[in-house]
Amino acid sequence: MTESSSTQLRDDSLRVLYNGSCPICSKEIEHYQRYSEGEGLPIAYDDLMTEAREGWTIDEASAAKALRVRRGDQVLVGVDAFLTLWEALPRYRLLARLVRLPVVFTLARWVYDGVLAPALFTLHSVRRNKLQVIDKK
Repeated sequence: MTESSSTQLRDDSLRVLYNGSCPICSKEIEHYQRYSEGEGLPIAYDDLMTEAREGWTIDEASAAKALRVRRGDQVLVGVDAFLTLWEALPRYRLLARLVRLPVVFTLARWVYDGVLAPALFTLHSVRRNKLQVIDKK
């Protein structure tokens, strides 16, 4: 996967900041990237583990805690980021509408913010710590 699939984007475009070192995150984002590129959609994908993160003005640890999507000047985080991305992908618009239902949205936020994102961040931290130990040897 490229660190940034497009540098020049239209006003209606999205930028996605994801953790490319997370096997689960990168697999999901690679799927979205293949789909959006195949459809010619104006979506760029930035791996936070590359220099592409510099355009986001966020540190690695903060960025690794949740998916981020930039639409214009607005940065959406977590479930809101996923919903914005899904709404931009025709195949996922029905899913976005379903997750926007109040009860489902509340549950999705609870699961993502309270369980999934912290678990993925913990795994990210463990991977980073192991790499640092290996680098010191």
